[in-house]
Amino acid sequence: MDLGIAGKWALVCGASKGLGLGCATALVAEGVNVLMVARGEQALALSASKIRAACAIGTGPTVQFVAVDITTPTGRAAVFARRSEFDIVVTNAGGPPTGDFRNFGRDDWIAAVDANMLTPIELIKATVDGMAARGFGRVVNITSSAVKAPIDVLALSNGARSGLTGFVAGLARSGLAAQGVTINNLLPGAFDTDRLQAVFQGAAAKTGQTVDALAAARRNTIPAKRFGTPEEFGAICAFLCSQQAGYITGQNVLADGGAFSGTF
Repeated sequence: MDLGIAGKWALVCGASKGLGLGCATALVAEGVNVLMVARGEQALALSASKIRAACAIGTGPTVQFVAVDITTPTGRAAVFARRSEFDIVVTNAGGPPTGDFRNFGRDDWIAAVDANMLTPIELIKATVDGMAARGFGRVVNITSSAVKAPIDVLALSNGARSGLTGFVAGLARSGLAAQGVTINNLLPGAFDTDRLQAVFQGAAAKTGQTVDALAAARRNTIPAKRFGTPEEFGAICAFLCSQQAGYITGQNVLADGGAFSGTF
């Protein structure tokens, strides 16, 4: 299927590895020009190089990168100094630390809200009016399945990402929808990423079980009996950014192998 987005420009955050890299790779495969953002310059440069290598020489889309902390005003300024207009924005920040909420102080909560709620809002604020003026825009926020089914060791993430979800629910149904701009949240369940390993390690420290035992138990709770891959996550993201997805907005799209057992 031709998604109809070749030649568009996308900003993809957290793009050096994991789900962000999966999204960047899928968009480039659809002919989208991508500005990749992450904090680690070495890993980001390597990932950008691999994506470029997969493109046809001289005919593929543009792949650029900037190594900054997108959760800071300075980092965002550096990104928009490189390019001010985007047709597609994929927000994605590393999840906050795992642990017992009793051990988190005010600074921990502020950092979580800043990275996982306020940063996406700032990126949306900086881009959606331009999208609306051009008559096309797609924002995909990578959040978490924990928004629908909270996980006890992810207290910081549960709270901050739920705040973003509430904000998007209102904004997506504003006048932007009639101007061709959609805003959706993509909720990953258990995908084979460094973040998932960190969750297992946190749980192992809390329970005394091994990481392998926890991973096996988690897989057994998923109807698909496996963890997802960044590549299939990226394909879902690319579809939400497509012309064909123009009638989907304000939604929380859950990709979890069937783990969430609710009807709605």
